[in-house]
Amino acid sequence: MTASFSGEEQGRAFGVWSGASAGVAVLGPMLGGLLVDALSWRAVFLINVPLVLVALWLTRRYVGEGRAAAPSGSLDLPGTVLTALALAGLSVGAISGQQRGWSNPSAFVALSIGMVATALLPWWMLRTPDPLVPPALFRSRNFTVTNLSTLVIYAALAVTFYYLTLFLQGTLGYSAAAAGVATMPGVLLLALFSSRLGALSARYGARWLLTLGPILMAVGVLWLSRIPSTSPAWDLSAAAQTFTPPSGYVTSVLPGLLLFGLGATLMVAPLTATVMASVPVERAGVASAVNTAISDVGPQLAVAVLFVAMTQNFYGALARDAPGLDVASAAVRKEVAPLNVPGPGVAEEVRLTAREASTGAFRLAMVVAAFLLLAGAVINGAGLRLPSGAPVVRVASADPMWRRCRHVAPERRGEQRRGES
Repeated sequence: MTASFSGEEQGRAFGVWSGASAGVAVLGPMLGGLLVDALSWRAVFLINVPLVLVALWLTRRYVGEGRAAAPSGSLDLPGTVLTALALAGLSVGAISGQQRGWSNPSAFVALSIGMVATALLPWWMLRTPDPLVPPALFRSRNFTVTNLSTLVIYAALAVTFYYLTLFLQGTLGYSAAAAGVATMPGVLLLALFSSRLGALSARYGARWLLTLGPILMAVGVLWLSRIPSTSPAWDLSAAAQTFTPPSGYVTSVLPGLLLFGLGATLMVAPLTATVMASVPVERAGVASAVNTAISDVGPQLAVAVLFVAMTQNFYGALARDAPGLDVASAAVRKEVAPLNVPGPGVAEEVRLTAREASTGAFRLAMVVAAFLLLAGAVINGAGLRLPSGAPVVRVASADPMWRRCRHVAPERRGEQRRGES
């Protein structure tokens, strides 16, 4: 998209792309929940098959080829291996260590491998002629700032929806379909309005959007942290007598998701457009890959590390409020786990205590997510340096189908194409 569009039209294209992704995400959790309830959790993986086939056909039929003018060099195999070892070692080590009570040396081995690989990766990138991630990209201030904010913002996004879904189902008793429908408002606004926000960011600048968006998302997450442990369940299924959500959802969950969705609508498309505008067009492929990888790295590490803290918080509260329960026992931890329904043999008093402890652990996750979002807002607001007072740039792409679809007419460029100066 970076090579095919310019100016305001490029921002609009990124907005359409973000909106289309969010539109599918609106349907995914609901459809997945119905499949889980009606068939099996294994059935959700079959959704990918027709989607991939359609994507392959569309790509072959409509997407033009784009190549760099100069050869890209050889594949950086050592850099690829170091990256994989860094991510896998840190994530697997943190999760397995908590699951096994840090009694198994394999967790420390995995963490050590991850830390060593993480330390070696920058050293390797600086000495190899064709690094997997060219260090020269980070000489661009905006590229560095937006990737740093991507790291913390997408970590917060993953923490929010990952633990919110677990909390709704495992603690409050929502069905899988209900949990999928419940989170739809959070992405519905993104699906509807992303294309307009992408164009506005290209016309007026993205800095204020990238600052205000995460702030609104943080306010929404803090609202979600107020969900009480007594909030009623929602049993949405094909056999349900009513599809109306409970009052607790309307007052405790929906407002937070709407605020979160509004903030994400302001932030997602401008963030992508700013990242791609910060590098030359010939570097668009690797810049996009770096940003995508960072948006995956942040969630993996945040969810893994926060799982450790939440587990400690959960069992600490359980030990305090249920003094006779041996929370260090493997048998107890198997039956009573954070954000999960207790086993069938657990006493009712322990069930209620576990529900309160899970609510406390969930609140901890939401507070951490809000902090990360506010950090992203500060990073964007203080770090970005975007040109001001530039004339509006509205350049039509070479694709006539796009012009007919978006009703964008060609105008004289207000500035030179990147790379021609």
